[in-house]
Amino acid sequence: MGLAAYVHPGPERCGTHMSDEIRMEHWPKEKPALYSLLRQQLAALMEGETHPLPNLANASALLWQALENINWVGFYLNTGKEELLLGPFQGKTACIRIPFEKGVCGAAARERCTQLVYDVHRFPGHIACDSASNSELVVPLVKADRLLGVLDIDSPSIGRFDEEDKGGLEALAALLAEGCDWNRWQMGS
Repeated sequence: MGLAAYVHPGPERCGTHMSDEIRMEHWPKEKPALYSLLRQQLAALMEGETHPLPNLANASALLWQALENINWVGFYLNTGKEELLLGPFQGKTACIRIPFEKGVCGAAARERCTQLVYDVHRFPGHIACDSASNSELVVPLVKADRLLGVLDIDSPSIGRFDEEDKGGLEALAALLAEGCDWNRWQMGS
């Protein structure tokens, strides 16, 4: 199947909620191949578009379609006030604002370091936006030492994420950080 087959699921799926089984049917099961394909897909989706909003929206939808065993994926954006603001996402409703001093997202923003959390219930200060979440991976988006936001992914399974996920998602976050014109995003909102 070509790249377009992964990007465009077809009109029969538009407007419907896809089960995990349907969401995952055509994606590689091996993580290196999956993340390589996701990087190609995201680059293709971003081609010719530098505004962060549509690129983050497409990235969250792409990850939602491709990743197994997740219950939330999306972005929180830096307001410039030691706080993250909810951005494009897929999943249940979410916390709107997260201070840098709280939760896994806050730690990733504060430390500018990926947070791979095996069991969120053992993470001091974890914010339970969805009580079904049991593990989490949060990757900061940084460009020229400027924190732009974070990519946040939750799973209902303890230990869902590993170093391969971390590396693959860090590469996608770097593509978004470098490929978007962040001056078009109003900080301080």
